[in-house]
This record gives sequence, C-alpha cells and structure tokens, in this order.
Amino acid sequence: MSLSNGVQSRERLKPEDTVVIYTDGACDPNPGPGGWAAILRRGRHEKVLTGSAPEATNNRMELQAALSALQALKRPCRVTLHTDSAYLQRGITEWLPSWQQQRWRTSDRRPVQNQDLWQALAEEVERHYVEWRWVRGHARDPLNLRVDHLARAAIARIQAPRPANRDEPTKSRAVVQLFTRASCLGPTGLGGWGVVVRRGDTVTSLSGSARETTPNELELRAAIQGLASLNRPSQVHVYTVSKYLHQGITRWAATWQAHGWRTKEGQPVRHKPLWLALQEALSKHHVEWHQLPTGEHPVESEQAAALAAQAARMLQQDAKATDETPV
Repeated sequence: MSLSNGVQSRERLKPEDTVVIYTDGACDPNPGPGGWAAILRRGRHEKVLTGSAPEATNNRMELQAALSALQALKRPCRVTLHTDSAYLQRGITEWLPSWQQQRWRTSDRRPVQNQDLWQALAEEVERHYVEWRWVRGHARDPLNLRVDHLARAAIARIQAPRPANRDEPTKSRAVVQLFTRASCLGPTGLGGWGVVVRRGDTVTSLSGSARETTPNELELRAAIQGLASLNRPSQVHVYTVSKYLHQGITRWAATWQAHGWRTKEGQPVRHKPLWLALQEALSKHHVEWHQLPTGEHPVESEQAAALAAQAARMLQQDAKATDETPV
C-alpha cells in the first residue's frame, strides 16, 4: 500500500467523497491491440469505464485505465485504487519524483517510456488523495477478475468489429451513442438503471440503484446520468426501449411545460424534478431520440440491461444484509 497525496488536507474531504477504484489493462499480443477498464464505486453507485487502442502495450493500457478513472471524478476525492500492475503502482509512488527531477529521464539517462501518460497521471493525482494498492492478478479478488474480463472484452471489440448497421449513426468520435435500460424488482420497489455511452471505440458504462422506485423513474435517471457524463457539447443519439421516456421527451414534455407541468387531465406530472433535470442536460447537446423495437437489441443495450439488473441485485443484497443484522 502506497499513498500519493495531492490535496492539502485529507480532513477536508467528506465521507461521500470516498471512492474505490479497480483498474486493469491488457494487450493481445503485447504490443498490439489493447484494452483497458476501470470500476469506480462510491457507496451503492458504480461506474464502469472501458476503452481500447489498435496499437498499444500492456503498460500503456494500465496507465490509461488509472488516468481515465481519476479523470472521471468531478471533484477531489479520497481514492483507494487497486491495480495488479507493479509498473503502475511503483511508478506513481516510487519512480515518479526522480523522473520529474531528472526531466523525464531514467537513472541511465534514457527517456522515460509513456511519458505523456505519466505526466497526465501526475497532474490528475494532484486533485485527489490516492491510496495505491497492489493486488495479485487472478487471485480470487472478484473485482480484479471482473476488471480484467472487461479489459479483454474491450480488445475483442476492436479485433472483431460488428458489421455496420444502416440504422445506426456513424461511429465517429464526433457522435455519441447512449443506450439506457432499467430493472425494477416489481412494479414499485428496489431497482437499478444502466447506461452505456459509446464515442468511437471508447465505451463508458454507468449504473446506479434506488429504493421505492419504478421502471419509468429509472429510465429517466439513466438518461440523465448518461448525458451528465459527457464533458463537452456533443451530437448524441439516445437509444431506449422505454416508450415513456421516448414519447415523454419528444412529444409530451413541451405540452406539460406549457400547462405548468400538468397533464391534460390537470394532474401533476409524475417525476417532474427528473424531467426538468433531463431538459437541462439536453440543453448542452444536440440529441436525437430512438425507441428500440421489441426483439433483438444492440449489444450495448443488452450490456446496459445487465448493468441495471446487477445494480438492482446489489441493492437487494444490501437490503437483506441490513434486515438480517442483529439490533
């Protein structure tokens, strides 16, 4: 366990600013096509990030995973970052100060490899209080195994690209595809939402959960969180299986707003705060909405559904554990 303290006072950070991160990177072969992944957990909320590169090395992918995870944090946090890469863990905690003092040269005066990523990571670490934990790879740590699987899946996506679909927007980096799904344990009860955000070959996955919720509320939350994750104005295509979300934002919302957020029957619109939050998020982007037909869905939609179901199960397990805890 090693520390890199980039914030002046650890005590200034609030409990809700505590984040657990697992990262991994891989190449097949090395060097060759590479993938990286990160799992970020804050309380019951989880965010999954993945990405890939057509030409990379294991070390570059390990660095990219850690860098992307820290960049995803919107405010200073107390971070515990787990990695099975000794190169990453020792580099950031032992070697980095010497490299910086020697103007990015090693002890034998050679240029430091992956200097661009090390410099970006060093800058990002300054925003946080980071505890770097090395874990043995493939040693029964469930999150380490999961993030390894995610990184290798990212490689597989670029090694075997899917056939082009005329109904899908162009996969350029200027276009963002956002896929939302929800999973509710009953009409009203515990539930989870998931969203997969694709920009070119970079894929970001987010999920969360809620108590006493509905599928409609969860679909709204997924769309809001997906749009909120975009760090610059973008051209966005949102894909949803939810008629409520699709027709609500494309047909009903303007009428609701004109009538003081009341339905044609004069009843208050349900989930008004979420509709307002969604409208605010939409104001930053150019968004086109697509309702997916019943039947076979794009792989990203199925991934979002799996994330939502997993978030719901995790909340259910937490609820059972709380109920079974002796008073």
